[in-house]
Amino acid sequence: MKKTAVCSLLLASILASGSLFAGTSVTTPTSGGYTKFNGSGTDEVPSAFPFEFDLEAAYIGESAVKRGERVIRDFEELHTLARFIYTPRIMFGILRLGVAWERYSFDLPDRLGGPSNRIIALSYPGPVLGPVRLSTPQIPDTLQSVSAVIGLDTQLAEGILIRLEAQPGFYGTDHLGGNTFNIPFVLGGTYIYSSNVQFIFGASIDYERKYPVFPGGGVRWRFAPQWMLDATAPSPRLVYEMTPNLSLYAGANLKGGSYRTDKNFGNSRGDRRLNNAVLTYFEFRTGAGVEWKVSSDIRLTVEGGYMPYRTFDFHRADVRYRHDSGAPYGMIAVRAAF
Repeated sequence: MKKTAVCSLLLASILASGSLFAGTSVTTPTSGGYTKFNGSGTDEVPSAFPFEFDLEAAYIGESAVKRGERVIRDFEELHTLARFIYTPRIMFGILRLGVAWERYSFDLPDRLGGPSNRIIALSYPGPVLGPVRLSTPQIPDTLQSVSAVIGLDTQLAEGILIRLEAQPGFYGTDHLGGNTFNIPFVLGGTYIYSSNVQFIFGASIDYERKYPVFPGGGVRWRFAPQWMLDATAPSPRLVYEMTPNLSLYAGANLKGGSYRTDKNFGNSRGDRRLNNAVLTYFEFRTGAGVEWKVSSDIRLTVEGGYMPYRTFDFHRADVRYRHDSGAPYGMIAVRAAF
């Protein structure tokens, strides 16, 4: 994709978000968020049709990754996310029933950097496919997921809130087939120590990922009337509330997941180990942003910064592409909870 196409897609996402203000945002337990709970542990006045909505789009400029002689240079990224969750109250707490879609699109070059025109024979288990060009990119140009959301928010004890959530769905590349089905889980909670201090704990569980259990959590501390330290993984930040409706923040964000390639992905890349292979992808962003509370239910966020690290890891095939150079990024998001 060209830069103009990327900008057009981002603009389309922004315009679409303007017509979707009836939706809401999603906060994860590792970020300390719980549907419709306030600091006292009780719920607010319920909506006739309670739901959450999330819409996010981010553009990352030209960067590079490498594996030995193979260097994939100057490729851009467009990350998009949409999520809708119905949140009715039941006897045991708040149900979370919805759908989610996420996509990472990479503008990969046709050839790699380095000695890319040299003909070589790659070493790997199984029949040799014959000479292959070192220039063939070994990472997908698309990582995407379409999943259901099935969960429950409940109050375990006074001041202790718990979330259990399964995300069954398809996690793959350009084509989502039966082989890409997976069921990641999220377990998390919040202990409300006081109106100014909350302790967060949580974990993301995914058998396909290189590290199946990824911990999260930390502490949220309002240490001054206009300042809050939200030191919780995977999105720690320091927040300054300029006004009741406008906040500035600086922090970091870790994104990614596990995805499975199709059955022929490795054939055209000279390595059959990459057929139907599991890829763990991570990217790390650092930046600053502004959050505008459009209403009591809707928040608009604009963020910018730098992505200093990313990795593509076919951990079961022992094929890894690591960070070679970073890039600036920009992100806009609409989040709401009715």
